[in-house]
Amino acid sequence: MDSFFGFLQTFFTLFLELTVLFIFISFLVSWLQQKMTEDRIRRILDRPNKWSGYLYGTGLGALTPFCSCSTIPILSGLLSSKAPFGPSMSYLIASPLLNPIVVILLWTLLGWKLTLYYVIIIAIFSVLIGVIWQNMGLERYVKEVKVRRGANNNGEEVMPKWKLAFRDAWEFFYPLLPYLFIGVLIGALIHDFIPQEFIVKYASGDKFWTIPIASIIGIPMYIRVEAILPIADALVSKGMGMGAVIALMIGGAGASIPEVVLLTKLFKRNLVVIFVVSVLIVAISTGFIIQAIF
Repeated sequence: MDSFFGFLQTFFTLFLELTVLFIFISFLVSWLQQKMTEDRIRRILDRPNKWSGYLYGTGLGALTPFCSCSTIPILSGLLSSKAPFGPSMSYLIASPLLNPIVVILLWTLLGWKLTLYYVIIIAIFSVLIGVIWQNMGLERYVKEVKVRRGANNNGEEVMPKWKLAFRDAWEFFYPLLPYLFIGVLIGALIHDFIPQEFIVKYASGDKFWTIPIASIIGIPMYIRVEAILPIADALVSKGMGMGAVIALMIGGAGASIPEVVLLTKLFKRNLVVIFVVSVLIVAISTGFIIQAIF
């Protein structure tokens, strides 16, 4: 009975904290995105200094959509408007892995030190992938992208930006509520009912193979960050290696099956394969780096 009440306390405390954080950060991101139009992003990425373009692409990726699938429509618009290829690819990598929800939840659940290392590592990889793909001439594997843009004047009442941000925050949060609920539920169950010895035996940090396997498992699972982070918090508290948890998160958030399917509309097969392999390399490398540090 004590375990059950402990489970309920863990569940409701974590669920409430993450709900408030998610809506608050969603509001801020929506407000920022109202200022970051597609055309403005293209102009920012197209810099005279090429290196600054990659840095801007990574930085803008950290301020834009919450998941990999919502990144693709913006990427499509950038490629259609002839934004530079390399910085656009830095944006593609950074957007699902460095957005404010990921950073804030990581900070809240796993601490600021791990979050700081995570942000630095992913930012470096985002810039490097953009540079390497540009120098390899992979732009030739981008399909002809055409985006139709309808008129903005549809007769709707213009809302104040703060009201629109609140509406967007709720529209972002509502579809993700089941993922958040399931993630917190699983995390609370792991925290209060799974024996620590079980986690340590099969997924502890000293097992070399856990990090590559975790990164590969993440892709077909399509783990939303909102779901995996509460689970990650519980797994780490039970003794699972920090590197394996981070690799699982990057694999699921960075190269999910829905995203790969959407990318086939923009990229030829060669570039889709290179994208998946690149994300796996990022997941595994980051996992080992984090494991070595922590």
